[in-house]
Amino acid sequence: MDADVLRWSAYRSVPWKNGGGITREVADGADWRVSVADVDRDGAFSAFPGLDRVITPVEGEGMVLTVDGTACPVGPLSPFAFPGDATTDCRLTAGAVRNMNVMTRRGRATAQVEIVTVAAAQKAGAACAAGETLLVMAVTEGIAVAGADGRETPLGRLDCVRRDGPGTLTLRGDGTVARIRITAPR
Repeated sequence: MDADVLRWSAYRSVPWKNGGGITREVADGADWRVSVADVDRDGAFSAFPGLDRVITPVEGEGMVLTVDGTACPVGPLSPFAFPGDATTDCRLTAGAVRNMNVMTRRGRATAQVEIVTVAAAQKAGAACAAGETLLVMAVTEGIAVAGADGRETPLGRLDCVRRDGPGTLTLRGDGTVARIRITAPR
């Protein structure tokens, strides 16, 4: 397989910039980062000037983000994009959430996050172009990534596969993944 499998158990834990919690670093590049953070109380988000963010609740019932004074409900598995330098507060609506965060340096990289269902009766492919980084995170159990030799590598919940540059990731199983595409402007 021409991709790296990144395991939840190996993600490095680091404190939030504002000291309010811990995030687990999944993968990063020169101008981007993907992480997973547990949010167990209401509060302000850290400011990240010059960065754009896409946040996706991967566990829990969601939250309401207030971004520069505008309340924005963010439901489970619903990617939500906002500027990292905006004044942002979080209100939990039904208990703790676990969020996948994608941050990109504005003008140097962009991110697209999609939630994709993989059905047992079919295999799903995810193509990666030249100059792109593709990450596929298993949001549920029951997903495997197939290599060119046909061997499958099972992914646990919140494990991720990373591919840099041209090629395709083939997914099998029955479940849900987050497909994250990082591109640099040309």
